[in-house]
Amino acid sequence: MKKAKQTLLAISLFLSATSVALAEDIKAGDLVISQAWSRATPGGAKIAGGYVTIENKGAAPDRLLGGSADIAGKIEIHEMAMDNGVMKMRPLDMGLTIEPGKTVKFAPGGYHLMLEQLKGALKQGDKVPVTLEFEKAGRVAITLDVQAVGAQAPGDAGHSGHMEMKKMPDHSGMKM
Repeated sequence: MKKAKQTLLAISLFLSATSVALAEDIKAGDLVISQAWSRATPGGAKIAGGYVTIENKGAAPDRLLGGSADIAGKIEIHEMAMDNGVMKMRPLDMGLTIEPGKTVKFAPGGYHLMLEQLKGALKQGDKVPVTLEFEKAGRVAITLDVQAVGAQAPGDAGHSGHMEMKKMPDHSGMKM
């Protein structure tokens, strides 16, 4: 029984430390930005996805227009969605509106920040500074916590053994 309590205590302390490390909420105007993360990139990759949760606690909409980072030549806002049974990705050239009272979660397979023209690899454990640009809240500095290559969420160790990771093609010149 004592060993079980010690194990539970150790797990509890680990989870608390992990949530503290990833729980850096940033307030910008009426927006609360949390869970900013990315995945490690394979060698030679020129793109990476960035993920974040944005909550609008105000009475008016705000729009995420884009972003910038020293590690990337440019950052675009992208959306992945099913179209006639085919998953398609497209840039949101007009940005993404965050409606009042709503939360938008950027995650693999959905909305994401596309870091293009990477100047170096993202390694698990890295902290990547990014500046987001909002229509009303202005420029907001965040930090992407780099997770494992196959991570599906912050704090996820990836899916080793469950799927084969392949280098994503460079689609920076694609028109969608």
